[in-house]
Amino acid sequence: MRIVRDYREVPVRITDERLAHVLDHPEMVGLEGAIEETLRNPERVVVSVPDPQSVLYYRFYPGTRVGDKYLCVVVKFREDAFLPTAYLTDKVKRGVQLWPREE
Repeated sequence: MRIVRDYREVPVRITDERLAHVLDHPEMVGLEGAIEETLRNPERVVVSVPDPQSVLYYRFYPGTRVGDKYLCVVVKFREDAFLPTAYLTDKVKRGVQLWPREE
């Protein structure tokens, strides 16, 4: 297990089991560092609409195994903050944007 501090210095728990789950997807292999980078330096952070306890951290990565994609790192906030999953996607989902702050 490792702990990564996000852009607000909040510790996010990443268990070996959850990281293995993410890396079971071939397109995610080799993106362990990108997951940490996305937490520390996201381009956009959005509260999930269907699950307000989940926050979606996004960063764009050109040239992944499946083309130019956003990496979405999901962080669930309960007793602590932990990573249930991460995936590549074409677009940022709608929701209340936490970062950058909307004026």
